[in-house]
Amino acid sequence: MKFLKRFLLICVLLLILLVVAVLILRAGRNRLQKSLYPLRYTEYVEQYAEEYHLEPALVYAVIRSESNFDADAKSRSGALGLMQMMPDTFQWLQEKEDTSYSDEDLFRPEVNIRYGCRFLSMMIEKYRVVRTALCAYNAGSGTVDGWLGDSQYSADGKNLDYIPYKETRKYADKVMEGYETYKELYQL
Repeated sequence: MKFLKRFLLICVLLLILLVVAVLILRAGRNRLQKSLYPLRYTEYVEQYAEEYHLEPALVYAVIRSESNFDADAKSRSGALGLMQMMPDTFQWLQEKEDTSYSDEDLFRPEVNIRYGCRFLSMMIEKYRVVRTALCAYNAGSGTVDGWLGDSQYSADGKNLDYIPYKETRKYADKVMEGYETYKELYQL
């Protein structure tokens, strides 16, 4: 009888230790994920996501994928800042608003996030499919329009069944994965 009581006590203690270990690992995993998927520039992301009817999780995912939150980022193709906006796209957007920032202003987080959100919102409004809009954000809307008009890339003219540019395909996958992760981690 004593043996059975000791055995049960040991089993209960082991179960408690296992539960504690799982909770500690889960908390550590969550902390690690949040370090890999941070929330930065929240004031601007929240403001401009709301203004342009975007989910903040999507904006964070784009920033993370484009620049990994480096406000001074510059791509080989000349895209600048957090959301990696091309200067000609920036100038085109400014003409629509009658504003006059310089290309250097794209290194300012507020300006970059504002115009990046505006452009992303325009792409989503045009294409109505987030993944397709992300492809246009990355490869240009003229390129995506061509893909959508080609039956080998799109069966319905709205969704891309195949993205011929490997970089754009990887980009869209990375942003969509980040988008889901941000929503899950932060309940955005």
